[in-house]
Amino acid sequence: MDSRRFKETCPDVSTRTGDRTTNLKADQLDYIMYRMGLLAGLRAQDTSAAIGVMITASHNPEQDNGIKLVDPMGEMLAPAWEAHATTLVNAPDDGVAGVLEKIVSEACIDTNKKALVFVGRDTRPSSNRLRDAVIAGVTAIGGEVKDFGIISTPILHYVVTCYNDGENYGKATVKGYYQKIAQAFVKLRSSSSSHGNYDPVILFDGANGVGALAMTEFLNHLQDSLRVTIFNKGEGVLNHMCGADYVKVQQKWPEGVPKTQNVRCVSIDGDGDRVIYSVLDSEGRFHMLDGDKIATLVADYLQELVKSSGLKLKLGLVQTAYANGASTAYITKQLGIPVACARTGVKHLHRMAQQFDIGVYFEANGHGTVIFSTVAREAIQAAAKAKEGHAEKLSQVLDVINETVGDAISDMLLVESILHARGWSVLDWNEAYTDFPNRQMTVTVADRAVITTTDAERECVTPEGLQDAINKIVSAFSKGRSFVRPSGTEDIVRIYAEASTQEEADNLAIQVACAVYELAGGIGDRPKASMLL
Repeated sequence: MDSRRFKETCPDVSTRTGDRTTNLKADQLDYIMYRMGLLAGLRAQDTSAAIGVMITASHNPEQDNGIKLVDPMGEMLAPAWEAHATTLVNAPDDGVAGVLEKIVSEACIDTNKKALVFVGRDTRPSSNRLRDAVIAGVTAIGGEVKDFGIISTPILHYVVTCYNDGENYGKATVKGYYQKIAQAFVKLRSSSSSHGNYDPVILFDGANGVGALAMTEFLNHLQDSLRVTIFNKGEGVLNHMCGADYVKVQQKWPEGVPKTQNVRCVSIDGDGDRVIYSVLDSEGRFHMLDGDKIATLVADYLQELVKSSGLKLKLGLVQTAYANGASTAYITKQLGIPVACARTGVKHLHRMAQQFDIGVYFEANGHGTVIFSTVAREAIQAAAKAKEGHAEKLSQVLDVINETVGDAISDMLLVESILHARGWSVLDWNEAYTDFPNRQMTVTVADRAVITTTDAERECVTPEGLQDAINKIVSAFSKGRSFVRPSGTEDIVRIYAEASTQEEADNLAIQVACAVYELAGGIGDRPKASMLL
């Protein structure tokens, strides 16, 4: 290998401003994007496959930006390459060539191979400029770029997967994505668009992001199966007082959407991979149906279809510590479905879901999907051909799902298919179980590294004495549960608390936050009620 090649591809593109690749202000990211373009090119050569690069900061404020790298089958970047990414981003400018040489050596990469990188971006003003930096990096390594322009994160994952599997999963085009999912959804609506208490009317909160554009395009393919009115479609600020994260964390109706009673609102996030439902009942009370509610609805329905088709497939559900305790109890005791708990982060849920023939995984924030093993897919297709039970319907449901990654609109269409089949309104769905009241808080600390956890982040290992303090506090609350975890991107500690009443959940969160403040080096103001999220 000629080391001069890497030295020539690594100009001093910017002054190094930090060591984090997520949630940074967009004007700090040019050098990171360039280096990730270099890395994506090497990963493409390493895998002999197309790699995806998505420029987005998802649900975060418009002034932020970030990057997501997509592996050949739509997965998040492999752990070993996450480590390479961290090393490359943190290298001084004169050390970049050496880092690249080491990656090539360790992975035994043939740098003469073709490098193909698919690039997409969200609607942020900074995304065009950062796209150019990524392309410059890929080109410098000798790679080829296919620029998909403004698309949702799930679409990029989909086209990467389809291209690399020879289009077995679907056509490797944006149009192919819309057609596959929409056609399967319409087939499931062979009867009237209304059924029982189900009414196909949706208020769609597009978070002023790319998801609003995607929903607009979907409506061109869904015929008359849904009546969707799109709000927050770009006239406002991205993710500001609207979108899935706002509704979930603030537990409020999104701004920009009319408060129409008994009509469900579907809120997605800035890059289209999270979805949250909400509704105002006849008395104007707000009800939120988050990722836990979606997961239980989906798992229950799939279990019913699998059993009626006579299939012997292992179905399981993966949650995180943020899953409401009421949902976990409902899944295990009422539905009898195995539940596994993974660390926060969809990549951890995805990997754990692969342990099942059919793995349903959702974070409480609305990010998730369903994945099917090869054995499950073949068994379902064979049963559908033999017209056994509801196997044909199960096969159609499978095609509504974007297995490659959490997909807000695909997930929405799956939920709508199930509600239609059940003849349920969103309030009927909400009555399956009642969430325990909960509250989230954050505490700013001098160094988030002092907090370490185990048991899928449900137990704190360090600092010494903090978990004992949490246990003592929790014991005083009816149905109390609380855990803490460090942020992955900034020096804050996240607190989750739930209890039998909202007042108790709030008090529990504040007390645990104070324990973190005292034992983990809190800085700034001491936690108090006015700081509740």
